[in-house]
Amino acid sequence: MLSVELHTHSSLSHDGRDPVDHLLEQAASVGLDAIAVTDHDEIDASLDAVEMAPGYGLVGIPGMEITTAAGHVLALGVEELIPANLSFEETLDRIHAGGGIAVVPHPFQSSRHGVAPHISAATLASADAIEVYNSRLLTGRSNRKAERFAAFHDLPMTAGSDAHIAEMVGQAVTEVDADERTAESILDAIADGRTSVVGRRTPWRISFRQAAGGAKRRLVRALGDLL
Repeated sequence: MLSVELHTHSSLSHDGRDPVDHLLEQAASVGLDAIAVTDHDEIDASLDAVEMAPGYGLVGIPGMEITTAAGHVLALGVEELIPANLSFEETLDRIHAGGGIAVVPHPFQSSRHGVAPHISAATLASADAIEVYNSRLLTGRSNRKAERFAAFHDLPMTAGSDAHIAEMVGQAVTEVDADERTAESILDAIADGRTSVVGRRTPWRISFRQAAGGAKRRLVRALGDLL
C-alpha cells in the first residue's frame, strides 16, 4: 500500500502560501510515498513538483483543482491546463481526454465551492472518485455525507489534506493498493477503487490562519493588478 496525498496547494494558488519544495519536504518528512500539487486553475507548480519529487524519494502526480461552473473538481494525471468555468460535464470530458481522472473534492461543502448543490446526483456520480475525507472540516458532517454518497453509488473514495500551507501536508492520506510505485499505477488503482482513507482534522486555528492568509494574499494580488 502506498500513502498518497492528493490535495495540496502551493504559492501558485491564489490562497496558497508555500513553494513546491516546502510541500515536498513535508511530504517526505511524514513518510508519504506520493503527492499531487493541485493548485486552483494553475498547473505549472504541479509539473515542477513532478520533476522534483524523485529527489525527495516521492512519486509526483500532476494535477490541478479546476473551478467549474458548478464548483471544484480535482484533475489528477493531466499535464496541460484545463480552463476554468466550463460545465462540470465538459470539465470531466477534458480531464479524461488529457489522460487523467476526475475526483470531486468536498462535494457537499457549498461554502467551499462543492458541486453537489448545483448538479444532479447522477451527474456527480459520473466522476471517477469522491473525496470523502477533507481535513479542513468543522463538524465532519459534509465528509460523512460524501462517504455515504460514494458508498451508495459504488464510487472510489479518496482523502486529501487540502493543505494551503506546507505543515498540513499529510493530514489526510489516501492509502492506495497500487501495482507499482508510479503515478500511472496509483491513478489506475484509485479508479479501480483500491483505496482506503486515513485522516486527521486540521486544527481550527490553522484552518483560520490558512483562510485569513489566503484572503490577504488575494487582496495583495488584486491591488498589485490595479497598480
